[in-house]
Amino acid sequence: MNNIILIFVCLFLGIGLQSVKQLPANTYKFLNKIVIYLCLPALALYYIPKIHWNNQLLYPIGVAWIGFLFSYLFFSFLGNKFGWSRKLTGCLIITAGFGNTSFLGFPIIQALYGEEGLKTAILVDQPGTFVALSTFGVLVATLYSSGSPSGFYIAKKILFFPPFIAFLLACLMNVLGFDFHQYIQFLFQKAGSVMTPLAMLSVGLQLSFDRRSRHLKFLRLGLFYKLVLTPALLYLLYVVVLKQNSKMIHVALMEAAMAPMITASILASTHGLKPRLCSMMIGFGIPISFITLAFWYFVVEYL
Repeated sequence: MNNIILIFVCLFLGIGLQSVKQLPANTYKFLNKIVIYLCLPALALYYIPKIHWNNQLLYPIGVAWIGFLFSYLFFSFLGNKFGWSRKLTGCLIITAGFGNTSFLGFPIIQALYGEEGLKTAILVDQPGTFVALSTFGVLVATLYSSGSPSGFYIAKKILFFPPFIAFLLACLMNVLGFDFHQYIQFLFQKAGSVMTPLAMLSVGLQLSFDRRSRHLKFLRLGLFYKLVLTPALLYLLYVVVLKQNSKMIHVALMEAAMAPMITASILASTHGLKPRLCSMMIGFGIPISFITLAFWYFVVEYL
């Protein structure tokens, strides 16, 4: 509950700081860099070496990959049909394609399912959302912001994306059964813990609740895909088709229903993919998601 309160406090603090003229206009860019270059790598190096693998883990890991794949197909189709700009299409693919499975998902899952549920949530987030964002998320952001870059340029963007480097190192550590000394782990944990306030503060600094914005119809469409279509798709696949109904599946479905991912919004925004719409997806998506999450919790647990 404290983490959820912190999300709203930092969001509204960022909105309030917009009126402080002494604050540099590019402050949010500085905060974004801290999140990407420090917080995300720290989280990967802390959690991934501790994961124990088996085939059932493919279900929670698959949540992010399936959601992003269909986001790409869905918004690419609509973008081509209605003649959207590449930046608009790329923005919706990324912001609607990735869920807030960590610092919004973790506290909610822990509150609903306890420590066992949190272990599953980490799987959804790290080898799922985290890796998909670090690879295909970066790929889409690069393609839709730069036109037709070379394969070498794209590979360079992915391989030198700091969270991806940390992920590769953490996976190697997992395979070798190695982990850092507890003091270093403590530093990683603390570095990762500041991601929530910094990311939400950054979003608040960029957020504008303009009801006359030309982005409103795209905002509604993006949130409908993320908060309704994505969990519905995963429910149909996992529960109806594959007949899976364990607590792990319940946690995976709740993670699928989370609001848009702040880091994905930062990634899209830093690539110039409709920064205003990116912020709106987060600013409106998080509070609305508390309503839709209650609905999906009822569906998952009682239907």
